[in-house]
Amino acid sequence: MNNRGEAWGPERPVGVSMVGHQFDASREVSVVPPVLVFNAEGHSPFVLACDHASNRFPEPYGDLGLTPHQRLMHVAWDPGAMAVALQLSDLLDAPLVASTVSRLVIDCNRRHDAPDLIPITSERTEIPGNKGIGDNERARRIGAFHEPFHLALEGVLDGRKAAGIETVLVTVHSFTPVYKDVPRPWPIGLIHAHDDRFTAALRDALVAEDAELNVGWNQPYSALNGVTYTLEHHGEDRGLEATMIEIRHDEILEPEGVARWAARLARCLEAALGARGGATATSPTDQDTSVHRRV
Repeated sequence: MNNRGEAWGPERPVGVSMVGHQFDASREVSVVPPVLVFNAEGHSPFVLACDHASNRFPEPYGDLGLTPHQRLMHVAWDPGAMAVALQLSDLLDAPLVASTVSRLVIDCNRRHDAPDLIPITSERTEIPGNKGIGDNERARRIGAFHEPFHLALEGVLDGRKAAGIETVLVTVHSFTPVYKDVPRPWPIGLIHAHDDRFTAALRDALVAEDAELNVGWNQPYSALNGVTYTLEHHGEDRGLEATMIEIRHDEILEPEGVARWAARLARCLEAALGARGGATATSPTDQDTSVHRRV
């Protein structure tokens, strides 16, 4: 494990993989916590969160009725997102909070009452192991995996508030190049909650660096689709500036692409921080109303 990582769980993890590899289920239940915190004392104004960092299925859940191939697909996690987030953490000296559990077990970027908190279908993939679960199992997964992620992020943010450290929350995701046969042309999308000023500044910084870059604004989905729980709960509800970054995953499946996007985002996040007062904001009425929900 990266020696900057702090485990939030009964034991520190050994050999944790966040890149879509299979796990040894006989060992992992006792050594892999539900959330990892990296560089908690980082001095950057930015705090990073990666809700869908891993495709890990904790041992009690087996494979939820999915094939090994399906467990590597985007339905199970955000490929490349954790790799970019880790490099951003290094480049910016920023804290990073990451879930270690597949969103098919429970989606940490959903409210407790969201219908897709524990999905029975993701895009066109049925999740047999999630069908017919009752309230007790739902509550168990919330307590075991969802709440630890959000408590860890709250702990980092509370510590910074107590220390008087300026904070901008950045959530890092990836999205599929094609969704239900519809191509998605944007290599990157930016999503905001009600306050779009920092997100607009980041968009302006990206375009200033590359005028040809097709930056999706509230693409491939928006807050109207119910996919911004972490952004809103830990960002806007706290009065923090916040943004949600979505990178098309074919851009970040190889180390070169990960390094390129991490470096670009580090530069543009810092530029946005300095220029956000002059960014051209977009009114809430301009939000995209896309129905794509997998984020």
